Amino acid sequence: MNAVRRRLPFSSYSDAYALPSIIKCETNLYLAQFAFMKLLPAKYIIEKALARGNLTHGMKVIETSSGTFALGLAVVCREHGFQLEIFTDPVMDKDLENRLSALGTEVFMVTEKAKRGGYQRSRLDALHARMRQLGHSCFWPRQYETPDNPAAYKLFADQISGMLNADVTLVGSVGSGGSTCGTIERLRQKAPGARLIGVDTFNSVIFGQQDGERKLRGLGNSLVPKNVKHELYDEVHLISAPLAFAATRTLHERHAVFAGPTSGASYIVGRWRARQYPEEAVVVICPDEGHRYVEAVYDHKRLEQNECLNEGVLLDGPATENHPSTALPPWNRYLWKRKSRETVLNALEQASS
Repeated sequence: MNAVRRRLPFSSYSDAYALPSIIKCETNLYLAQFAFMKLLPAKYIIEKALARGNLTHGMKVIETSSGTFALGLAVVCREHGFQLEIFTDPVMDKDLENRLSALGTEVFMVTEKAKRGGYQRSRLDALHARMRQLGHSCFWPRQYETPDNPAAYKLFADQISGMLNADVTLVGSVGSGGSTCGTIERLRQKAPGARLIGVDTFNSVIFGQQDGERKLRGLGNSLVPKNVKHELYDEVHLISAPLAFAATRTLHERHAVFAGPTSGASYIVGRWRARQYPEEAVVVICPDEGHRYVEAVYDHKRLEQNECLNEGVLLDGPATENHPSTALPPWNRYLWKRKSRETVLNALEQASS
């Protein structure tokens, strides 16, 4: 407590909440609980752009996002005095939209899906049109492709290695690829054998499934982001929405960790891994807290109405599939073995020819 009393106050909200609290849940299972994880790359990207002169006062920041990267940018832009415009789609929940507006963000809602790439493609098209209007007076953080996104997680990796050693098994959801890839690259500088397990959902194209409707948000993608470096993943697990929701509630009931469904999806995978390999230290990334998901994940009546309530106990483990493109709900595991996406997809074509 004396160390806590001597600690200086944080200079801003982003300084206080950029890094997670690491919680030991079981003998070899640890949770990295973020308030909202995308604050870390948003802060890093904006501050790097300021340092390089790519972003100067008077310019607008514009980005496409339906989740907490928008919120991270809104916080950081408010702190630095920048105007922010976000291009999103109806998936964004009203509470998040209200919070963005309260922070001075202008939110543009894109309501038509592109034939290829869905809302993410149509949001990008709208953003590009706006960039043509603004010319050089805007800055686009490019969360899905800028190397500053994964680079931001060096701080998180150093937090892990400082507490637990770098030779860990990292489990995390995959959306832009920044958190899992950036963290494991830094950990492997110290421990090349550190393991990475990516968690995705069905109907996401990132690891080879066909694009389709996804009830589990915050992970997965209709496009393959450049920041997903497939060669870094040892395993990939696909989790259905009902199972992720059930795991999220279990995480809260057993450990009092109040988190969102991407955390639940990663938790069930991490818990299984920790029990299978008791000699490993397993670190599960929990990207955000549960406040935005009270109705969607914690309300049993609403879950029943939307056919997303898993009535049974949590599954003990996944099925293991020969190829991720043929994996089926509720939980499937594929041994990726640090291969490229092209290598994995070509293997299926060769097997069927």
